[in-house]
Amino acid sequence: MEGGGLGGGKSTRAACGGCVCFGDGAGFTRRPPRGRTWGRRGSTPVVRTSGRSSGRVSAAGLIAMRPGSRTRLSHRLRLHSGRKGERRSMSEQDCIGLIDGMHQLVRAPIVLVWDRLNTHVPHVMRELIAARDRLTVFTLPACAPGLNPVEFLWAHAKRSLANLATAALDRLEALVRNRLKRPQYRPAVLDGFLTGTGLTPDIPP
Repeated sequence: MEGGGLGGGKSTRAACGGCVCFGDGAGFTRRPPRGRTWGRRGSTPVVRTSGRSSGRVSAAGLIAMRPGSRTRLSHRLRLHSGRKGERRSMSEQDCIGLIDGMHQLVRAPIVLVWDRLNTHVPHVMRELIAARDRLTVFTLPACAPGLNPVEFLWAHAKRSLANLATAALDRLEALVRNRLKRPQYRPAVLDGFLTGTGLTPDIPP
């Protein structure tokens, strides 16, 4: 991982008795992901959509791991209707709000690992991070999504939405929220996402 300048000199303080959190974002649209399904021989199943591509649901997620503790998931959603001039992604305040919420959940310092998304690295985000003594941030190398367990969470959620067309944006939000809520109560599933990265949660003495 790249240390970057996001953590400053806080890495030692944050690592002491803290949680390692992986963060990432994703987008969901009203055009469903394509997936395999059963159908009558010689008849290809057809999923009909409205053809409207405007509007999306942005999601940001955090998976927190700590040896000896249950793996936790926290997420935040935001709807974008597609209106002109409307932001199409999570803001810096959305991201820091999610991190603050995880702090309240785990009640421990956080070492956050995420990518160089344009929301993660601007000056305003650096200031928000610097103002939090119990937060240290490291950035993943470029083109290394396989090292982030949250990527497996998105794949899991989108696979469950395959071929499921919806015309209403609020309906899509409800479906995404439901798919992300389930793993919150299944730490074994979250542990499986962590295992998929090949990383180990063991911390040397």
